[in-house]
Amino acid sequence: MRSTVIGVWVLATVGLASPVLAETGLEQKIDILSDEVDKLRTQLEKQQASGEGGRSGSLTTLGGYGELHYNNLDSGKEIDFHRFILFVSHRFSERVRFFSELELEHSNTENGGAVELEQAFLEFDLGVKQRVQAGLFLLPLGIINETHEPPVFYGVERNPVERDIIPATWWEGGVGMNGEIGAGLRYDVALTSGLKVPTTGSNAYVIRKGRQNVAEANANDPAYTARLRWTGLPGLELAAAMNYQRDITQSAAGMTPISALLTEAHAIYSLGSFTIKGLYAQWKLGAGDVTTGPATGPAPGKDRQMGWYLEPSYKISKTWGVFTRYNEWDNSAGSANTIDTKKRQTNVGVSYWPHPSVVVKADVQNQQGAIDADGFNLGVGYMF
Repeated sequence: MRSTVIGVWVLATVGLASPVLAETGLEQKIDILSDEVDKLRTQLEKQQASGEGGRSGSLTTLGGYGELHYNNLDSGKEIDFHRFILFVSHRFSERVRFFSELELEHSNTENGGAVELEQAFLEFDLGVKQRVQAGLFLLPLGIINETHEPPVFYGVERNPVERDIIPATWWEGGVGMNGEIGAGLRYDVALTSGLKVPTTGSNAYVIRKGRQNVAEANANDPAYTARLRWTGLPGLELAAAMNYQRDITQSAAGMTPISALLTEAHAIYSLGSFTIKGLYAQWKLGAGDVTTGPATGPAPGKDRQMGWYLEPSYKISKTWGVFTRYNEWDNSAGSANTIDTKKRQTNVGVSYWPHPSVVVKADVQNQQGAIDADGFNLGVGYMF
């Protein structure tokens, strides 16, 4: 019986992350997968030799990742199987592929849990260095929005700047194109569905609350995304990106359109066992209710929302690594805001990889700002 489903995580990841994985320049992820390549190449060669490889050009692959967190903070103690994800991809031909990602958050659909389709798109090759994708996909913004498997980033929780400002994990439905335009210089462009932020109440103009997750999403006002990324020097990645939407209220009744522009830039540099990452992101929202903050609108200052972080890390060995990260962000940073709403958080921690695709993490956290959340976090994660 021919096997058309082969459990090959490397092939799934390389396909699913293309161009995410193959072009990120993240040496850590390459190291994690390198050992698997040799093993799975041997396995695949044996299957092909025995006639189990299926039809030429047809390959379905399976992978996934997950993570369990324990948070002991001033705000409370909690244990949570935060994410359980399955990847499925299929190669129709050398030029046409399908990728998908199904996620279960918080173990069930109660108490804030959800089953979500995070990716489901077709990818078509246009020549050797250009690709088009159509469907539901992660936007090319920031460092972790596309590459966020637990073994490849430090810290139990994802950093708060990319979570609350960008806001990762962020996916939309539409079409995109990406490819190489020079030595080490790559581009991404996309036309997709956009945000629909609340306009009243405590969540008014909170960017993260505007994600529609392509679930019967209002499509009155699409969004435009573009990114340039340069990896022309070994160990270095420089990137700049933007996302623009004419009206993030999706033409809410009686509202003046509120435009929104996200600009983001980041750098990653690795020298031997040392790596440093830095990211800055900022939203500028159009005038109107966002600036003045009337009784029926949001608090003043929402017209500007920004954040940045700096993360140095050191890989002591193949199995141990340490890091520290300073984060600073403000979702009400506009000039109309007369109070200090900035948040600051410092994390210091360690990661242990008993296997390249399995990680045990611990970090100590100190947070200052509107909400203090000091304490420590423990976690375990995997990918395959």
